[in-house]
Amino acid sequence: MTKAPKKQRLSVYLDPPVMKALVEYAARRNQSRSLVAEASIASFLFPDAAERQEAATTRRLDQLDRRMTRLERDLGIAVETLAVFVRFWLTTNPPLPEPAQAAARAKAGERYDAFVAALGRRLAKGPQLRQEISEDVAALPTED
Repeated sequence: MTKAPKKQRLSVYLDPPVMKALVEYAARRNQSRSLVAEASIASFLFPDAAERQEAATTRRLDQLDRRMTRLERDLGIAVETLAVFVRFWLTTNPPLPEPAQAAARAKAGERYDAFVAALGRRLAKGPQLRQEISEDVAALPTED
């Protein structure tokens, strides 16, 4: 029969509130202060699987939070870009008379197809608009 290694003694100085909490906890659990202190130190030095899982989950949540922040920023840029374009278009393009509208619709179809093709090329090779815009959009002056 092999003998378990002998435990080693350690003297520790604790602040009075920590010592009081240790004494009360040990009394409630009907355990020695030494056993509670040893378990606490072991838990601190060797986190269990649940603590490691919590740390991994926290890291993942932080990553998701950063991604959501970027998505909110990108969506804000897209909405503002569309609003600026619509305002500009409405300001610079007067309504057409009725006879010219059919020809304009046909030309608009051609122009839209060219726009979609150009957008596809831009997305394929990029830099993307969001990369060209300053990260600190709030610091930029507004036109309003």
